[in-house]
Amino acid sequence: MRSNSLDVVGDVLAVAYQTARPGLQPAGFELFDVSDPAEPRSIATFDRSGPHSRGAHCLWFVDGEYVHLSSGAPDFEPTAPADDQFYTIVDVRDPARPREAGRWWLPGTRKGDSEPPPQRHARFDAGFRTHNVNVYPERPDRAYVGYLDAGMIILDISDISRPRMVSRLDYHPPMPGFTHTVLPLFGRGILVVSDESVMPHGQDWPKRAWVVDASEESSPMIVGSLPLPPVEEFAVRPGRFGAHNLHENQPIATAYRSDREVFGAFFGGGVRAYDVSNPYQPSELGYYIPPAPNASPAGAAQMNDLFVDEDRIIYAIDRHTGGLYVLELTV
Repeated sequence: MRSNSLDVVGDVLAVAYQTARPGLQPAGFELFDVSDPAEPRSIATFDRSGPHSRGAHCLWFVDGEYVHLSSGAPDFEPTAPADDQFYTIVDVRDPARPREAGRWWLPGTRKGDSEPPPQRHARFDAGFRTHNVNVYPERPDRAYVGYLDAGMIILDISDISRPRMVSRLDYHPPMPGFTHTVLPLFGRGILVVSDESVMPHGQDWPKRAWVVDASEESSPMIVGSLPLPPVEEFAVRPGRFGAHNLHENQPIATAYRSDREVFGAFFGGGVRAYDVSNPYQPSELGYYIPPAPNASPAGAAQMNDLFVDEDRIIYAIDRHTGGLYVLELTV
């Protein structure tokens, strides 16, 4: 089992559990009371184990009421093994008794659906499943979903029990899939959408972070991309190279929030910061690429995730043995 994500609201910590293969436990997420940080206490486990479920990959928990989850379920049999995780909303207002409040999956990805299964990607078939689901207080009726090979999806969740698709932007093909994060920049009608690099030496290139005009949310359109160093230079290096996690402008007091500056972890491309004041021509503010960590199986830095605090201090982690880096953006 691995834990890919966690969130804290007040004294409640939510931790995602994903198993190595379907049918194992623990699969789902667990809530902890961390009012005494030295002695966390388990409150409850939301079990998603089942014959076709690996549990939860990512969760989003910011309002103290609902956990938004990318997960399998005991009663969900996907049409293809790689389509096993979908969007689930879990009511945790009574943290001792979490309960499912709503769910949504791409039509055709569950056995028994009336819609046909989606056409598999010929070049790289990563699956049609949710990755990140982000919900913000500025638009509590919207969920912004990275849906891997299905692209980015905006859902109307004004009725928690019945999410409804507002729009979908799918540019795969011609691009390889694995849409990871959809970051809305409220007030500007812009989304930043990352496609995760999952293969070494740039074999699945291009894996970029796209700038999307969503001022008309029913018809989003790519208008730019965050500039990256040349693939010719980085693809010869070991490990992955390309987009991954973004700083997600978490709606908490200790997070830096900006609708013009974007921060990302790009594996071998390091930690990078951008100015998207002009969405048609984003510019790079700076980057940091550490040397290869000792004993790293990748043989290179693989910057995996990051968080930017209210003072613009960047906390970034390596995927393998590099540990934690604390960086300051001096621009």
